Amino acid sequence: MAIDYDHIMSLKVEGLESSYRDRDTMLYALGVGFGRDPMDERELPFVYEKDLKTENIQTVPSMAVVLPTGGRMLAGAGINFLMVLHGEQRVELHRPLPAAGTIIHDSRVISAVDKGKDKGAVVCTETTARLKETGEPLFTLGSSMFARGDGGFGGPSEGGFVPHAVPDRAPDQSFEAETLPGQALLYRLCGDRNPLHADPAVAKAAGFERPILHGLCTYGTTCRAIIQNVCGYDATKITGFDVRFSSPVIPGETIIVDTWRDGNVLSFECKVKERGVTVIKNGKCTLKD
Repeated sequence: MAIDYDHIMSLKVEGLESSYRDRDTMLYALGVGFGRDPMDERELPFVYEKDLKTENIQTVPSMAVVLPTGGRMLAGAGINFLMVLHGEQRVELHRPLPAAGTIIHDSRVISAVDKGKDKGAVVCTETTARLKETGEPLFTLGSSMFARGDGGFGGPSEGGFVPHAVPDRAPDQSFEAETLPGQALLYRLCGDRNPLHADPAVAKAAGFERPILHGLCTYGTTCRAIIQNVCGYDATKITGFDVRFSSPVIPGETIIVDTWRDGNVLSFECKVKERGVTVIKNGKCTLKD
């Protein structure tokens, strides 16, 4: 089954409801690397509800990407999901994420780009979310998937997101973010149970020597590192977080984050220390003024 351009461009879901608890918020923080040192009091607010109060929990902004659930908008769209990789991820936060709540979210396909029969396809989607209780806008997500096996369906050859331009100068600051060998097994409990990230046989069938880290775990791990090294552990300083994935991370590798600061925009790119491979390009973290 091939992608039908008119069909995929018509796909949308509206009015879906998702709820999450403080347990989910703390699990996400653990999944992207907070709490490695249980004696570090700067990290405890992300993983510990002091005095049993939800309002004492600090939420990682990148968690917005795992909150919308229940929709299978692209099921039956002709995509071979075994051959899919995450291309880009964008988040605009309209207010800080509460540590628990119920959201209403709508999603739609905004572009489907045909790179050619042997080059794959890129499908971009947008999701908007609001708080159920008040109707207040919460966040807007933009995501693209690289469907490696689905090119040549006859769609337009151009389109999609415009990547953020990283400054052409030496980084202003660089720092490291470690991952653990079993991190994908923990992160998958945040919602993405694709066996590519857990089953060696499935990973091999997809062309990888071993299970790879979720792109969104790399995304969240990088966000965690910026919270630690740039934001002074104040996650509310981040109002936007955009990346372009360029290569997978193997669980256990160390991510080096290079950053450039220009006003309230923090540009960044990431590579793995062990292999020298760039894993995130065109990163843009928007900070509160």
